[in-house]
Formats: sequence, structure tokens, C-alpha cells
Amino acid sequence: MKEFVYVAVALLAIGLVLVVGLVTTRTRRIPPPEPRTRPAQQTREPSVDALEETKEASTAPVSDAVLPDDVVSGIDTVTFPPVEIPEPVAGRLQRLRARLARSQSTLGRGLLALLSRDRLDQQTWEEIEDTLLAADVGVAPTRELVERLQTRVRVESASGEAARQLLREEMTAIVDPTLDRSLHCDRREGKPGVVMVVGVNGVGKTTTVGKIARLLVAQNKDVLLGAADTFRAAAADQLQTWGERVGVPTVRGGEGADPASVAFEAVRAGAEQEVDTVLIDTAGRLHTKTGLMDELGKVKRVIEKQAPVDEVLLVIDATTGQNGLTQARIFAETVNITGIVLTKLDGTAKGGIVISVQRELGVPVKLVGLGEGGDDLAPFEAAVFVDALLDI
Repeated sequence: MKEFVYVAVALLAIGLVLVVGLVTTRTRRIPPPEPRTRPAQQTREPSVDALEETKEASTAPVSDAVLPDDVVSGIDTVTFPPVEIPEPVAGRLQRLRARLARSQSTLGRGLLALLSRDRLDQQTWEEIEDTLLAADVGVAPTRELVERLQTRVRVESASGEAARQLLREEMTAIVDPTLDRSLHCDRREGKPGVVMVVGVNGVGKTTTVGKIARLLVAQNKDVLLGAADTFRAAAADQLQTWGERVGVPTVRGGEGADPASVAFEAVRAGAEQEVDTVLIDTAGRLHTKTGLMDELGKVKRVIEKQAPVDEVLLVIDATTGQNGLTQARIFAETVNITGIVLTKLDGTAKGGIVISVQRELGVPVKLVGLGEGGDDLAPFEAAVFVDALLDI
């Protein structure tokens, strides 16, 4: 029994020793790690030279900044084309006379050959009349011209070179050099001059507007373009390109936008920017489409809420001949046509359309296109045109 007591006491003593050792281990303090020390930074006042360098760097123009190669390589360089200087307006038709003469040589040679005959009998006069009709001079102007020429040749007993000179005089008279062919598009009373350009599809309307802009820029006028042709997807882009070439801005809307609203905004912008002339390009439309023709009248009326429309120029493709006259009649009924622009005149021997279209509409041909170049649009001059027509 005593032995059992001794064993129990021994075990209890061992347990107490273990418990005390465990508590002592848990409560022992572990010294914290020493903090890391950062080396002290050296501070100093910036020198005067350093301040000046900083100032110069902050005020240096961007173009002078040197960028790392990896940054420069990621930048797209945008290069704007230089603004072109259009050819002078004076004498353009004279300079293009040779080109016009080549296209009209059949008419000129035919008439002059007939008038050079020793005897101008009735058959010869009929051939002269047929030649003029084939050149789209028109029935009434042809008869008038032939009758006047017959009378003068008989009264003056003219033949050969003298008869040819009489033909030149009578043709010049019937083209009518007295008509006012100037473009009325100057700024007045705080409002820009407004020019609407109209015509059927495919006559070169947008190109003509761009060329007219060049013509006006050559006369030192401030011009703004209005891209009111919103039906043809590329029309506004094409017009804007023409404008950028001579530094002229373009007002445009989205594809399918209301053309009247675009024209209205263009004239409003022209008034705000105090430009001299606003040129409005309109969508080509067949003269047989009543709805589209009515829309053209609407565009003109909306523009006139901002400023008067000074000119409505009808563009006619000279190669269409008498069909161009049919177009002209319908357009004249819808909007008040003030002038004609004949394009592609160098591509046809039917230059007589100048005479017939003037007679039909009672308005002058003001501009003629004689090529694809930007400056191949010229103010019409009756005497120069007739000389080129007859190759004199």
C-alpha cells in the first residue's frame, strides 16, 4: 500500500514539473526584429542653372521635344497637302482655245469650205444650214443666221475670205457678246453671295462646284462649300477634297440627311464666318421626277430664309445635245435659272448648243468646261468662242 502511495506522489511531482516548464516557455518574451533603416537621402537646393533648364524645357515647343524611339514609332505622322494656287481667271478661255478649236474643227472647216466656193447657190446655203443644225445650233437660230448671212453676202458681194469674215461677225452677234456673263456672288449687307448648282445625274455637277471654287479663290474671294448632295455617298467627300486643295471649308451632313437643312446650315456658317460666297452643290435628279424637282425648289426656299440666292447655275453636258435643252426647260420652271455651265465642251463638235440653250432659256452661258483639269473651267467669252469654233 505504501508503495502505491509513493508511486502516485512521484507521478504527481513529474506532472507538476512538466506543467511549469510549459507555462514558462509560452510566456517567454521573444525580442522583436530590429527595424530596417533606409539610408538618409541627400537634399540640396537646386542651382540657378538647373532652374533655368527646367523652365526652358517646360516652355519649349512640342516640335522641339525629343521623344524616345519607341514612342515616336507609335505615332502616325499626318501630312496635309499644300494648298494649291489656282490659275488666274483672266484669259483662261484664250489659253484653252486650241483645245476647243480641235473639238470644233469639223464645224469650222465645214462652214468655211462651203463659203469658200466660187458660187454660193441655193444648194450651198442649204448645206450651210444643215451643218449648223448638225452642230446643235437649233432651228430658229440657224434660219436667222443663214438669212442674215445671205443678205450681207449679196449686198456686199462678198466671197472667199470676205465671206468668212462675215460668218464670224454674224455668229458672234448671234452668240450675243452683250449678255451679262459675270457671276453675281459677292457679299453684301452682311450676307454672303449664294450660288446654287443644279442639273441631272452625271453632268459633272460636284466637279463643277469644285472648279468654281477654284475660280473664285483665284479672284481672292473667301469661299465656303455646302455639300447638299446627300444621296450619293461619295459626293460630300469629293466636294470636301476639292475644297481642301484650295483651302476652302465644307459644310456637310450625314448620308441621307435633309439637303435643305445642310444648305441652310452652310449659308448660316457662311454668314457667321463672313465669307464672300457660299457654293451649294445639289443632288443630280432626272428632270422627269416631279418629287425631286419639287425638293429642289424647297432647298432654294429654305436657303432664302438666311440669304438671297444670287445665282442658280444649271450644269449641262454639251455632248447630250438637244436633250440638254429638254432638261433645261424643266429646271427653269422649278427654279429661276440665272446662268448655264456647259461641261465637256471639248469632247463634242456640237458647240452650237451654246447658241440654242441661250435662246431657249433666255439666260447666258456663263462658264464652259474644256477638260478634266482643276483650272479647265473658264468664263465664257463670245468672240474667243466663235474664233475657236471657226478655227480662225
